[in-house]
This record gives sequence, structure tokens and C-alpha cells, in this order.
Amino acid sequence: MKELDLKELSKCNGKDGSPTYIAHGGRVIDVSGSALWKDGLHMKRHHAGNDLTADIEVAPHSVEVLERYPQVGVLKKEEVVEMEIPKPLSWLLSRFPILRRHPHPMTVHFPIVFMFSVPLFNVVYLITGFKSFEITALHCLGAGILFTPVSVITGLATWWLNYLAKPMRAVTIKKWVSFLLMATQIAVFVWRILVPDVLDAFGFGSVIYLFLVMSLFMLVTIIGWFGASLTFPLEEA
Repeated sequence: MKELDLKELSKCNGKDGSPTYIAHGGRVIDVSGSALWKDGLHMKRHHAGNDLTADIEVAPHSVEVLERYPQVGVLKKEEVVEMEIPKPLSWLLSRFPILRRHPHPMTVHFPIVFMFSVPLFNVVYLITGFKSFEITALHCLGAGILFTPVSVITGLATWWLNYLAKPMRAVTIKKWVSFLLMATQIAVFVWRILVPDVLDAFGFGSVIYLFLVMSLFMLVTIIGWFGASLTFPLEEA
């Protein structure tokens, strides 16, 4: 049984007539015969030619599905600089591997929906004149302020655990825009608390306030876009 290193494995990515190989637990498996790995891509997320051990461990299906396909080799062990992970955290991740990837995709939905809701309810208030809509926008903004740091922390943790905190353009953009989002959230929230009628007597200040409110939608959209590009690469869409 042949031994492949990561460079050799990467050439078996299912593209341009090459075989479709994936690695799991040191085994190299040929999934070329699976319709679910067409062109070397599975569920528009997982790419052949890679060691997918961590991905498969948290997949919705069991590892046993790999037994349907032939093992064609073993993955050559390479010396890598292991990241220092505190023992309690290492035990937790080995006990619950789902914690490596899922906390961020789960928590990120909360600030997204709240930041979409703030502009929406403010616009509905301006159209209808019902103050309850504007108050609801304030409540959504407060919830967004609470959940955004949680999303940022889980995102940084995922980046650290799974990508060894390597520089990545999408992650860099997400980080800076997230900090800008949090600053804008706080500014709008404090302004609204100090000036409760900021949208009642519409003037120049109201225009600036409304611009900041609308920017929340744009900022969270940018963050979501680049986050999605990590999971679903544009060239594979």
C-alpha cells in the first residue's frame, strides 16, 4: 500500500481527470465512485485532496460510510509544530469534537438577525409612526450588542483551533469589520438612550443617526459574506 504525503494527496482532488482521494485517520480513501464527491467537492464544502479527519469526525453521518470505498494508501506523517492547547481544553475537544467548528456558525446567526431587525423596525416606525416599532428596534440593538462579542470570540477560537491562526484575507476583513460593527452598535445605542426622540423630530441629527442604523445592515452583511466564502468558496458556487 503506497504512502502519500499531503502534497501528493492534494493532486488527487478529483479535477481534470485525477482520482478523488481523501484522508481520514491516516488512511487515504478513494471516493471517486461516489456521486456525492463530483468534481472533488462534497456538499459544496469539503474538498478532496485533503486530510479531512477533523471534518468527518463532526459530520452528520458516521465514519462507517467510508468503509464503502477502497483504501488506496496511507498518509505520510509529517512533522508539524503542534499548537499548545491547555489539557482541559484538549480533553474537551476530544470528548466533544463538535466544539471545534460548530459554536461559531451557531452563535453568528444571532447578531445577524438582530442587526437586520434594527434598520427594519426603525424604517417601519418612520412609515407607520407607531413608537412600539422604534422601541423594538432598540431592544434588538441591545440584544445585538450582547451577542456580537460572543460571535467574535467563537470565531477567533475557531480560527485558532482549525487554522492555527494563520493569516487569511477573509478572516482579517471579518475581524476589522466586526470591531467596526461593535463600535457602531454602541454609538447608536448610547445616542438613542441619551436622545429618545432622535427620530421623532426629524432633522440633520436624525439623518446621521439613521445612516448609522442602516450601516449596521451593511456591516453585518459584509461579515456574513466573507464568513460564507470560507465555507462555500465562490469559485465552487
